Amino acid sequence: MKKPDRQKMTFRIHAHLARQLSERARSRRVSQTEVLEAALASMLTPDQEERVEAALTKRLDRISRQLERLEWHVELSNEAFAIFVRFWLTSNAPLPDEAMRAAQATGKKRYQAFVESLARRMEAGPKLREEMEG
Repeated sequence: MKKPDRQKMTFRIHAHLARQLSERARSRRVSQTEVLEAALASMLTPDQEERVEAALTKRLDRISRQLERLEWHVELSNEAFAIFVRFWLTSNAPLPDEAMRAAQATGKKRYQAFVESLARRMEAGPKLREEMEG
């Protein structure tokens, strides 16, 4: 029976890689040479590059879809905010100086209530996004 052609090679690898190689060979009950040959064959196989490219393409497509959804939500937020500001500015006349302090105190309380309500909604929901999509 003819032995497969083999060529002796000498390599220097980092100590941590040598430990991993030894552990992998021991756990699989094969020689270190067999582990190295399998790793090299996997790395040098043209299909490996195609698999890596396909995996990267899939991930990039997923990220692109996520960015498109994010863009839509940012645009929605910007439009809603712009409509609110326009409505508020056209509906509310400036206050006289004597009423300004009372309005600021009331505004501070109302703002604090708004922030607390926003925090509760962000934690528990329902989210505006869910209302818009569903």
